[in-house]
Amino acid sequence: MEVHLSADTERKLVRLAEQQGRDSESLIVEAVERMIDYDQWFLAEVEQGLAAADRGEFVEHEQVGALIDKRYPG
Repeated sequence: MEVHLSADTERKLVRLAEQQGRDSESLIVEAVERMIDYDQWFLAEVEQGLAAADRGEFVEHEQVGALIDKRYPG
């Protein structure tokens, strides 16, 4: 597989790899793996939310406000 990057992105990648003492390919592999893992997690969370909505499980507006206030007291 080949991946074509812009010259600017490639320069940034090489600089980052040098800073971390790694090669560019390992950074690319790690980035792709992270993206795939995140996308799989996100899609699973969306499916769980849709299934909950289909079951009629909703959070009321007031409950959302209370959760936000609790998490971010101001």
